[in-house]
Amino acid sequence: MGRQPDGRRSTPRTDHVLADPRLQAAARQLGINLVKQAAVAALVRCRNAEIAPGDVVDAALGALPPAASTLRSVINASGVVVHTNLGRAPLSDAAVTALSIAAGATDVELSLESGLRDRRGRGALAAVAGAVPSAGGVHVVNNGAAALALVTRALAAGRTIVVARGEMVEIGDGFRIPELVESMGATLREVGTTNRVRLEDYAAAVDDDTAFVLKVHPSNFVISGFTSSVTVPELATLSVPLVFDIGSGLLSRHPRLPNEPNAADALREGASLVTASGDKLLGGPQCGLLLGDADLVESLRRHPFARALRVDKLTLAALEATLTGPPPPVVTALAVSQTSLRARAARIVAAVADVVSASAVDSSAAVGGGGAPAVVLPSASVALPPSLAQALRTGARPVVGHVERGLLLLDLIAVAPEDDSVVVEAVRSAASVRDRPCM
Repeated sequence: MGRQPDGRRSTPRTDHVLADPRLQAAARQLGINLVKQAAVAALVRCRNAEIAPGDVVDAALGALPPAASTLRSVINASGVVVHTNLGRAPLSDAAVTALSIAAGATDVELSLESGLRDRRGRGALAAVAGAVPSAGGVHVVNNGAAALALVTRALAAGRTIVVARGEMVEIGDGFRIPELVESMGATLREVGTTNRVRLEDYAAAVDDDTAFVLKVHPSNFVISGFTSSVTVPELATLSVPLVFDIGSGLLSRHPRLPNEPNAADALREGASLVTASGDKLLGGPQCGLLLGDADLVESLRRHPFARALRVDKLTLAALEATLTGPPPPVVTALAVSQTSLRARAARIVAAVADVVSASAVDSSAAVGGGGAPAVVLPSASVALPPSLAQALRTGARPVVGHVERGLLLLDLIAVAPEDDSVVVEAVRSAASVRDRPCM
């Protein structure tokens, strides 16, 4: 028998592969490093006789990611509307368009009319002010914790902040409000007990060293039973400013969230400053909002520490579009009816019934993102075998559900109707992977 030809001799050179017009086009979109990595991996397979020399370019193209980022677009079927692990609030189409515009050179800090420097992010600030007319001034920083940190640093460094013991909350990933505040150079003075606090507790603690009273909405837990707290109008009667961290970013009352504090009411009731997040119930990008007394807000804006917390043009653009454009996905999800979700679940079940056991069931969704923890949102889900969970998470378009009582539930409350077809295709694909025989 003759000697088998050495596959390595017929393997094309790397520079010849990278010169292919299709890989050249991919390099312009993804960058040469990602394309070269894919090409080198395909060439290794060729040398190992796993693919033919003529298939190297196709193999490299097939291994390329859709974008120059490891982040993947995910269908949130978890039943949690604002899911922190999935990036919290998904942006509206208007906000996404605004991001693409802001990605290039923009007039973020320039008056095109005069040619002179102008107020940074004036459009976004005007949008926030328009959404909360009771705010004398507004400012935006890079997240909700930063908003409270700036207030503390600017107003209370070296001084005391009075706060109820039951409001000394942990906000997630091990970060705690007391530690955040103390890291800014302030001292906390706790009043009341875990479950009860009275106005006289606050009044007795306020002295000449007190910078302000801090009220923190315990947005990620509920204490029930023998409890009492002090309202904003009551706290506003004290002799020092009242700062209210409402957390979840609700700017005005919402019919489905009657017990969730909002910025407009808090300011009307006497709060000096309100801090909140922009990527929760507001439905916008990650940012921190500061609203309230005009002089206090201006002093925060001009404080040196504010520069370290400044938001970029992309955040400003997305925030403005969120407030001035159509309702963002979070707002839409909170308004959707269970009847419409049931109908969508039934249609998805009908579309996958030939490949997997599925049923449409009622389910209970949550707001998430540390907001309205006691509120149950009536929803509807597609119930599937739990064995599909991993295949759905790792498919071409990941779908993240949750397992409950032995069933994988794909809750539709946070799934856009136009993505129902994507869910159908993902379920069918996951079922085929599950049923594929092992080699």
